[in-house]
Amino acid sequence: MSVRIGINPITWSNDDVPSLGGDTPLEVCLSQTREAGFSGAELGGKFPREPEALAAVLGRYGLDLVSGWYDGRIAEREVEAEFEAVLPHLSLLKALGAERVVYADTSLGRHDGIFRPISDRPQLPADQWAAYGAKLTALAERMADFGVGMAFHHHMGTIVETDAEIDALMTHTGEAVGLLYDTGHCAFSGGDPAALLARHVARVVHVHCKDVRPDMLARARAEDMSFMGAVLEGIFTVPGDGSIDYPALLRRLADNGYRGWLVVEAEQDPAKAHPLTYATLGYRNLKAAAEEAGFTVEP
Repeated sequence: MSVRIGINPITWSNDDVPSLGGDTPLEVCLSQTREAGFSGAELGGKFPREPEALAAVLGRYGLDLVSGWYDGRIAEREVEAEFEAVLPHLSLLKALGAERVVYADTSLGRHDGIFRPISDRPQLPADQWAAYGAKLTALAERMADFGVGMAFHHHMGTIVETDAEIDALMTHTGEAVGLLYDTGHCAFSGGDPAALLARHVARVVHVHCKDVRPDMLARARAEDMSFMGAVLEGIFTVPGDGSIDYPALLRRLADNGYRGWLVVEAEQDPAKAHPLTYATLGYRNLKAAAEEAGFTVEP
């Protein structure tokens, strides 16, 4: 099995908090992405949104477009309205050859949610999961028909955060809803990354690779910190620099025939965590663990 290793530009600049790397030029991000060894990048706020311009800037650094985040609202909208809203984003991804959209449902939340205590988040009532799953499946099928599959991102502060909520999502949705498996968000939510992957590995279509610093994880949960507060204090780091057993997780993915991208997405304060240093460390650690697990890493 072969995989490709990409990175999210949040290593260099954070779209949610512009003061974190906001003055870093896109060219620095992309040149260092290539220098660190990566073959692709996910979209960031500084990237052009016209296909020709985006292809040109990525091409200058020999990079492919991996995917791109979308703030979904399917819990609040009907399928057709949500599909029309996401269509321009899907069209850009398709034009650049990306096969998956990173879709996170940010319905029922607040704009400042990432700055509020992690316990203060929206939750979907138990009796709404079946209807929600049917609607999400219909949206994912529309996306698949268009040519860009859904990689649903469980995420801190959203209605699909915990392992139990991911279980419910997988139970009530069809195969068109692929799972974006994010080790760091699973751990931060109080979950078990290994057990979660064991249950749902067959649905995993995209992987975000972030490690956690265990002391900071324990503090964040004990103090009910905000998501962004924990990020600024260093809860996340790149694979191999924290407590998550990446070799074991990657072996399970390899044994299940996973093919796709492994994406380093470890948001930190770039003033504290030098982007090129951590990007290089993340690439080297992830590549070594992937090859040890039996993957062939495409150059």
